[in-house]
Amino acid sequence: MNVDQYQNFYFVGIGGIGMSALARYFQASGKTVLGYDRTPTKLTTALLLEGIEISFEDIVDAGFETIHKASTLVIYTPAIKQLGILNYFQENGFTILKRAEVLGLITRETNCLAVAGTHGKTTTSSLIAHLCKEAGLPFSCFLGGIAENFKSNFLFNGNEYSVVEADEYDRSFLKLSPDWAVITSTDADHLDIYGDRETIEEGFRQFGALVPDNDHLFVRKGIDIGRTGKSYAVNEPADYYSDNLRMDRDRIYFDFHTPTEVVKDFVWEIPGIHNVENATAAIALLHSLGVDFNTLKSAIASFKGIKRRYTKHFFESDKIYIDDYAHHPTELDAVIGSIRTFYPTKKLLVVFQPHLFSRTRDFADDFARSLENSDELMLLDIYPAREIQENFPGITSYWLADKVQADAKEVSSLEAALEKIKNKEFDILLTVGAGNIDTLYDPIVAWLSQTDDVNV
Repeated sequence: MNVDQYQNFYFVGIGGIGMSALARYFQASGKTVLGYDRTPTKLTTALLLEGIEISFEDIVDAGFETIHKASTLVIYTPAIKQLGILNYFQENGFTILKRAEVLGLITRETNCLAVAGTHGKTTTSSLIAHLCKEAGLPFSCFLGGIAENFKSNFLFNGNEYSVVEADEYDRSFLKLSPDWAVITSTDADHLDIYGDRETIEEGFRQFGALVPDNDHLFVRKGIDIGRTGKSYAVNEPADYYSDNLRMDRDRIYFDFHTPTEVVKDFVWEIPGIHNVENATAAIALLHSLGVDFNTLKSAIASFKGIKRRYTKHFFESDKIYIDDYAHHPTELDAVIGSIRTFYPTKKLLVVFQPHLFSRTRDFADDFARSLENSDELMLLDIYPAREIQENFPGITSYWLADKVQADAKEVSSLEAALEKIKNKEFDILLTVGAGNIDTLYDPIVAWLSQTDDVNV
């Protein structure tokens, strides 16, 4: 099958981060793009401004009669279970594919650089895309976050290479055709799909087996991928590793080691040892593609990060606000650990929105241990995403809060959170989670900026 045979593309769930990147790809390719999503968001607003027609009502009206079956490919996300629009396309014989299948078709026609992992894949894939752009490579990228350098989750800069975030959910990454790949982590997650840790690790081994050349597979040291590849690490020897980390005015400096040489004084502004690890993988891959170290050092220094990945604001009041997408205990440990490392004496208020009832249930004890590293904790109601509460009786934020061994803790609705935050004492505020907690971001920045104006 060749997606180029279609002129029209209808996206069911177009507002998703992965779906919207594909929609932008076909829009940039001169195709007609339409779609549906349940609610308007910043992302759907951006798509509308780019000329993509979006409906927010599950209604099959007369306009659907103008959508011709032969020239239209329907793309849907597995997060959507029941929908009248999707039923219409199914009943009328349209060609319907999952997002991962369509992305897989695109990767077959390009030299695919894929990044997989339960953590770190968005930062690493976005950084690889940025390095490709700075190196002048002809590529398109499909990212799981909004890259600050592009202000988008998609960029079209040619089609010889594709940079993709390889999503393990629903085993989607097994649909890809990676020519080069990075595997950042294989921690247990998505147990609603995989069932247990061993099965998800086997999924990553199957993904690793898709890469045709051992020298094109970069795996974080310590991960058993079931085949030979190139290892990478931080502060310990590997095929490629970084060490001599030091911080100066919110910039991290590090040295990069290949099997044959040492390149000193890489510098960038993305905090956290885990992010230096992501940078190490990206540098190793791009250098293996033939990009010189001077170009890579310059590109690393100009990387601005990803929205909601340790997005940091400083205020005249000396308060610091950090917003992050972390929604797994390992990710929480990395974010909170970085804050504790660089700001050990500051009082930390953590506002966390758990994502999915199943994930909250499966990792409750680990979440509790992670969140105990805050000075004060506000738990928001669980964001259900594709799940419904009645299928998970008793799994609530109150249930999770009872497991957190801390005195300063409370549960709040999202709607009440801002006013409660305004009445709390803190030096650093961390909002964290993968649901709609991001709607607090602009009001918090506005409030803290206004406080600065009052203090001045």
